[in-house]
Amino acid sequence: MVHFVIVGILVILMTVLTYFGLDALGLAQQMHPVAASAQAVPIDQLWHWEVMVISFLFALIVVPIIYSLVAFRQKKGELKDGLHIEGNTNLEIAWTVVPLLIVVVFAYLGAYSLGEVRRVDPNAMVINVKGQQFSWTFEYPEYGFITTELYLPVDRQVVLKMESADVIHSFWVPEFRVKQDVVPGRVTEYRITPSLEGSYKVRCAELCGTSHAYMEAPVVVVNSDTYDTWITDQIKIAEESKTPEGQGKLIATKNGCIGCHSADGTAMTGPTWFNLYGSDVKLADGSTVTADDAFIKESILEPTVKVVEGFPPVMPPYALTDEEISNLIAYIKTLK
Repeated sequence: MVHFVIVGILVILMTVLTYFGLDALGLAQQMHPVAASAQAVPIDQLWHWEVMVISFLFALIVVPIIYSLVAFRQKKGELKDGLHIEGNTNLEIAWTVVPLLIVVVFAYLGAYSLGEVRRVDPNAMVINVKGQQFSWTFEYPEYGFITTELYLPVDRQVVLKMESADVIHSFWVPEFRVKQDVVPGRVTEYRITPSLEGSYKVRCAELCGTSHAYMEAPVVVVNSDTYDTWITDQIKIAEESKTPEGQGKLIATKNGCIGCHSADGTAMTGPTWFNLYGSDVKLADGSTVTADDAFIKESILEPTVKVVEGFPPVMPPYALTDEEISNLIAYIKTLK
């Protein structure tokens, strides 16, 4: 009985040391950056309890092993067999019932956490999200414009209605904690209530292709006044984009072209559009063509026919109308 008491005390001591040791090392903070949403609170609470149980289970395994190696080791000169033990019914019942109770408790905590995360606000704002290789675009249907950055008002629930244009993506802002897959042919919902102003990033958390690591977009949480000002500015920009080149820029944003083609010469997955129009383009087969209307149109509709040297033939064909292609070319012409 003495051994059980000693082991029990040591297990409690080891549990406390393990838990506070992990906390002192900052492992929880490394796995969970600052919480920036209301949904992060129950998730972090559940994680807190899980770390406590993990610390206890670690101690429950390590302490008896080390104690047994020390207290029951074969001493010098001992040649007798150890005491033969058939079993301990009470102990076997305990290690069956206790883990079962722990599982039931965590099932309840998990269900409660999920319920809090998915709690519906009937006045939630709706934003449409489109994910495609390798960019995110955000449509504000209430105001009629599309952007490549997600602006959100603080302390107001937002419903993101998300679609994928190609493969499975996963919408993930670490500071919001919640993650949601974006699946082709389906509309998935992501509810979030930002609680902390600041700048964050949405990342794709589902391997989706060669440039998966670069599929990011800025997420900015601001106060209501700043948000209203930003909305006003975006509406003005949308009005100004009614010119052919403005429509072309909108098409490039909406279809994710800017995820692979830069407008300022920055190296990306596809050739830059900066100073592209009218230039001589060297192809993978060694030939050279002029980047005119015909070449750009062919590159949109049949991108693998003439592949630019130094770039993989990974661009999918886009079913754009002649008018959309003309507007896109008008936009590319402005990139000088």
